[in-house]
Amino acid sequence: MKVMQLLPELNSGGVERGTLEIARALVAQGHTSLVVSNGGRMVNQLEAEGSTHLKLAIHKKSLSSLWQIRPLRQLIVQHQPDIVHVRSRVPAWLTHFALKGIPAEKRPHLISTVHGFYSINRYSQIMTQAEKVIAVSDSVVKYIRDHYQNCPPEDIVRIYRGIDPAAFPHGYQPSAQWIQQTYQDFPELEHKFLICLPGRITRLKGHETLIDLISKLKTQYPQVHAVVVGGADVKKAAYLQELERNIQDKHLTEAITFVGHRSDMREWLAFSDIVLSLSNQAETFGRTALEALSVGTPVIGWKRGGVAEILSQLYPQGLIEVDDQSALLKTVELHIQQKQSVAPVEVFSLADMCHQTLDLYQQVLQSKRT
Repeated sequence: MKVMQLLPELNSGGVERGTLEIARALVAQGHTSLVVSNGGRMVNQLEAEGSTHLKLAIHKKSLSSLWQIRPLRQLIVQHQPDIVHVRSRVPAWLTHFALKGIPAEKRPHLISTVHGFYSINRYSQIMTQAEKVIAVSDSVVKYIRDHYQNCPPEDIVRIYRGIDPAAFPHGYQPSAQWIQQTYQDFPELEHKFLICLPGRITRLKGHETLIDLISKLKTQYPQVHAVVVGGADVKKAAYLQELERNIQDKHLTEAITFVGHRSDMREWLAFSDIVLSLSNQAETFGRTALEALSVGTPVIGWKRGGVAEILSQLYPQGLIEVDDQSALLKTVELHIQQKQSVAPVEVFSLADMCHQTLDLYQQVLQSKRT
């Protein structure tokens, strides 16, 4: 079986990680894995793990991307994949037009994955126009059913994103060397109760909620310290400055540390006493929350989207009604006063995700074209 996955770029993020995981699973089963993208820092890893990367500028939301239809069609004709799997809207549109120029009997099967709650319009609808539409959580299944009724319910397949329990083992602790280095870099973290907010610096991740929370906790619990793990890209520099001003105004400079973009997220999740998930919008899955629970760190988060699905199964005491600030405060206080334990995670595994996705590929290959 030959599978071609398409996505805008291979830098970082959930879509990219999922693409690499499926690519790796295909190669492990002896299949051929092709990935088309505009490239990025994860290409070397992809190729080292046995896939072929085909560089094409399919990342821009602009009319200029239409010039990529013919080159994409040529790639499809040249490589003759059995399945084309689109994971984003621009690549999905380009694939839609590229396939139109290929005789029906020679076209590959088409699968899409809906990774996000996209804006509801004709542009986004393309993600639901495939033989099978993978949804990464029940929240996404509901989103598709509610907003794209042209997509037959039987064509929507929920496959939860998964993590490798061996990479996030229960009870994991960072090495003594890592801890020593961290205290050297951030001496203010020593002997503190650490509250971690992971995620890029954007208006969507709930940083203001964190600042307000620390402001309320600080007087009674001077040992509390917040760690924001995630970088701000150039476009978000002004927002980061705004957050820093807010922190200064509230006299919290000593109580909140921004550690920037990190490649050692697992260590930070394990090192923290609790992890928060406070996004202003529902997340489709909430992988970081799952990673934290997997290593045994309690997660407290708003009851919506994929995070609510994960918490309700794994740590229901961490669920907070959306924007209920007093319940959030009380729950965090409870965790400061008494250490809570998280049971080992036995669901949402990477192996399940890969197995279910490859099974779907086989199922589509065996089905007769309508």
